Amino acid sequence: MSSAELAPVPTSPAWYAKVDRFRRWTRPVLVANLVGQIGIIVTGGAVRLTGSGLGCSTWPLCEPGSFTPEFHSAMSIHPLIEFGNRTLTGVVGIIALAVLVLLWTDTTRSASFRRASSLPLIGVALQALIGGITVLLHLHPAVVGVHFLVSAALVAVSAYLLYRSGEGDGQPTAAVDRRTTLVGRVLAVLAVPLLVLGVLATGSGPHGGDDEVAYRFALDPALISKAHAASVWLFLVVLVVLTVLVLRQATAPARARKAVVVLVGVTLLQGLIGYVQYFTGLPEILVAAHMLGAGLLITSLTWTLLTFRVRT
Repeated sequence: MSSAELAPVPTSPAWYAKVDRFRRWTRPVLVANLVGQIGIIVTGGAVRLTGSGLGCSTWPLCEPGSFTPEFHSAMSIHPLIEFGNRTLTGVVGIIALAVLVLLWTDTTRSASFRRASSLPLIGVALQALIGGITVLLHLHPAVVGVHFLVSAALVAVSAYLLYRSGEGDGQPTAAVDRRTTLVGRVLAVLAVPLLVLGVLATGSGPHGGDDEVAYRFALDPALISKAHAASVWLFLVVLVVLTVLVLRQATAPARARKAVVVLVGVTLLQGLIGYVQYFTGLPEILVAAHMLGAGLLITSLTWTLLTFRVRT
């Protein structure tokens, strides 16, 4: 890291110092941010699985001329579920703003880390925009897929910020050998097609997000599901290789050993849920569990790779 990145800001606004009294809340806020980013994946899935994708017929208002659902005797539960998900997005946005304030004003940290603190808030704003486009395009599966992939990226960023908050800002040095680092990078690359194929499988399946409007990808659901399963098996094989390398390496730190074992457990559980949901006709509860598992898998993978280097 350059000396410019490590140097404190020459002049800081006076109000920066006033935030110091809240600095002890930095880690809890970062944990809340990560939980919120995973939670928004689950609640977004609930909107889709309950057919509530168009529960609010427009955006940014819920109904024409009304920010909230219009309550009447004939209304269904769908507007409440969709509006609840929008409300949670606002809560996650407030948490992301708190992350930005707490990290950006901490002039003892590196400039690169402080700049990264803006990503959750930028991502939430982008997600709100994509969500609006999703409604206006009547739940087109491509837009819904982008919606999920941006959430996946935000989960990775949030896990990164949480891990980095407990490190110093020195130049990162490898805590494992070069071969282990290389296999870890391969695993990270394999996670991308795994997630994309999962999106395509979902986008060609039965859960379109609305009981009447449910555009689907013109793909064979069985074929794309098998392709997704193949990507999972490839990911698992490389993960096994990585696990063996880490566990057999005497100099590997304890946190890396623990992280890779947790990653294996999360991957196996996620794979099990995937197979069970496929052979049981995609019941909603298992699909929701699979989406939660996706968030946990991304978190665990990010955390594991970060344990492969240290910062003083």
